[in-house]
Amino acid sequence: MSGMLPNNISSSGVSASEIPDGFSLAGPNSGGGGGGGPSDSAAEQAKQRQAQREAILEQAMTPDALARLRRVKLVKKDRASAVEGMIANMAMQGKLDSKISEGKLIEMLEGIVGAQQKKEGDKGKISIQRKRYNFDSDDDDDDDDLL
Repeated sequence: MSGMLPNNISSSGVSASEIPDGFSLAGPNSGGGGGGGPSDSAAEQAKQRQAQREAILEQAMTPDALARLRRVKLVKKDRASAVEGMIANMAMQGKLDSKISEGKLIEMLEGIVGAQQKKEGDKGKISIQRKRYNFDSDDDDDDDDLL
């Protein structure tokens, strides 16, 4: 059995009609000879863009800031991607004088949070108003009920 492939792996024993849609006979590391078509090139372009973005971030940020951004990305993906976009744009335009530190990253994240809260307004806030009674007083010494 050395040197022979089992029947279920051999590509010659499988007809094209038995292959489900979206799958091909090509292996995962082969050079795209399968039937993937446009989705393969779109996925490849997305991978390339992501790799470029990662390279830009690694050059523009300190290791501590990059680690914090990755932790934020685990929890708040939209905020992290917004900051990544800002940093990438600043780097591409040459507006970065030095590497972005962890403190500067925190400031950028707080700015995004503030902008989102300003945009949303009071939509997500809950306010509780307590009824005031005549016998309530505003002073610190609340001995009203001991008469």
